Amino acid sequence: MELSKILPLVEKPARYTGGELNMAVKQNEEVRFVFAFPDLYEIGMSHLGGKIIYHALNEREDTYCERVYAPWTDMEGLMRQNNIPLFSLETKRPVKDADLFGFTLQYEMCYTTVINMIDLAGLPLLAADRTEGPFVFAGGPCTYHAEPLAPFMDFYALGDGEEELNDLIEIYKEWKKSGRERKEFLRALARTQGFYVPSFYDIEYYEDGRIKSITPNEPDAPPMAVRRIVEDFENAYYPVKPVVPYIEAVHDRVMLEILRGCTRGCRFCQAGYIYRPVRERSVNKLCELAEETIKNTGYDEISLTSLSSGDYSRLPELLERMSDAFKGRRVTCSLPSLRLDSFSVDSVSDEMRRTSLTFAPEAGSQRLRDVINKNVTQEDFARTMRTVFEAGYNSVKLYFMLGLPTETDEDIAGIARLARLCSDIYREVRGSLRGFKMVVSTSFFVPKPFTPFQWCALNGLEEQNRKREYLAGLLKPIKGVEYRWHETKGSVIEAALARGDRRMGEVLKRVWQKGARLEGWNEYFNFARWQEAFEEFGLNLDFYALRARELDEIFPWETVDCGVRRKYLESEYKKSLHAETTRDCRQGCTGCGMNALAGGKCPCER
Repeated sequence: MELSKILPLVEKPARYTGGELNMAVKQNEEVRFVFAFPDLYEIGMSHLGGKIIYHALNEREDTYCERVYAPWTDMEGLMRQNNIPLFSLETKRPVKDADLFGFTLQYEMCYTTVINMIDLAGLPLLAADRTEGPFVFAGGPCTYHAEPLAPFMDFYALGDGEEELNDLIEIYKEWKKSGRERKEFLRALARTQGFYVPSFYDIEYYEDGRIKSITPNEPDAPPMAVRRIVEDFENAYYPVKPVVPYIEAVHDRVMLEILRGCTRGCRFCQAGYIYRPVRERSVNKLCELAEETIKNTGYDEISLTSLSSGDYSRLPELLERMSDAFKGRRVTCSLPSLRLDSFSVDSVSDEMRRTSLTFAPEAGSQRLRDVINKNVTQEDFARTMRTVFEAGYNSVKLYFMLGLPTETDEDIAGIARLARLCSDIYREVRGSLRGFKMVVSTSFFVPKPFTPFQWCALNGLEEQNRKREYLAGLLKPIKGVEYRWHETKGSVIEAALARGDRRMGEVLKRVWQKGARLEGWNEYFNFARWQEAFEEFGLNLDFYALRARELDEIFPWETVDCGVRRKYLESEYKKSLHAETTRDCRQGCTGCGMNALAGGKCPCER
């Protein structure tokens, strides 16, 4: 059956049609690269990293980068019924005819969707079984610890992709001309900083399941693959003419990356470590990029994005320049993340003034905030809430984590105390609680690799549910407060995938065979499926998800070097047990090790 006959039968056909404004159109390319986002079109089209990769590669005359997103279940069913393989949006050509098939791994729960897309493309699932067709690889934050997915991947691209992918194309072209076996291409990548080839490493295990050794089995494979960083962020590629979707995306706006990296050092936050060092763009450059992008897209909102946009060193000047540049043009400028210790009403856009503001205290007590190195005080919180309510806001959202290391019920009760304090400040400012609305949202802490808490345990389901119900009971009497929480069972699987090893590849495959895909969506997540698959292969889910790790334990992800030294993370972990804080890198180097990767002088100090 032709694609044109299927599209009227599915929800939102525009997810699969392509042809959008600013889409790349090429002919006679030397290298065909398919960029894959393992989730729906609307989510993938909001991903700035994907836009950078797509347009940067299409700037090259020799390369055509096309896109593919995970089909929704209705489309997948019709594709399988009618033997239509996974195809690109740009040309509708089968993905299996490409040269390179690259995924971005933004979160662990997308792994089964990755496997599903490889299968939909008509390719062998396992890298060892692929003797022809495109090389299948992945980039993105999860590639630092994606060992459960390693059997399915030919290689991983680690770190910033702007320069790294150009090296990939050149190495591929040279290999293609040579006519050598596929393994020679992988060897060339292994010799290049930023690429990790899982098959070039052998893993040996103790009888109790822990890793005994990790050994390169190829002369070209380094002891650890080292990530790439773009040092000249000022001039790093930015897509000023991005594709504009026909249907509404999750973020329908210009995503302007003002800085990359974070120096705050929150001990639970993987992004704060794997994206180091901090690098900024100048105000002049940002204004220039914003002007060009607005002109080329017609968007009416600019989001100043980063891990912590409030930490941009010249934020007041940038906001003033942006305001002047777009005055009278109905273009608003917003910050996606607001900090309790540096909040200013001037940093809030007109659009945000009509909605609620979101803040993330993360923990309810000062002791626990010190444990996680969230250097925010109750005084910061009270001052910010007063500023917010005096400015005319009625609604705020507060985000916390439950299950943090060393957490007690007293720390959880602190969340309710902060909510009560917020309510009291509103009553004091406004004279009554009329119109007051506060959403308290919690998710459970999941220990992640390359953080000081990578050694920590995860609360079991029974304890998670107890803590959630305990907090709900404390919040219920507070007028105007709504409590929202995330699915607890999903955190167990996320934790297992985050700290899992290659033996979990069999589990992933079986869970997919049982129907798993799109598991970032609650309606498609099935905990029982995972339990059954672990049992079938004789693996203990609790061993991967719940247990604390020994300080000297070898981790599955120690094939990769993100730039932050293990000894530093261990030191931070030990400090956390005594609730000792660490200063922001910009106030003086804390010795994390990034200076060695950044040419001897960390950009955070420049």
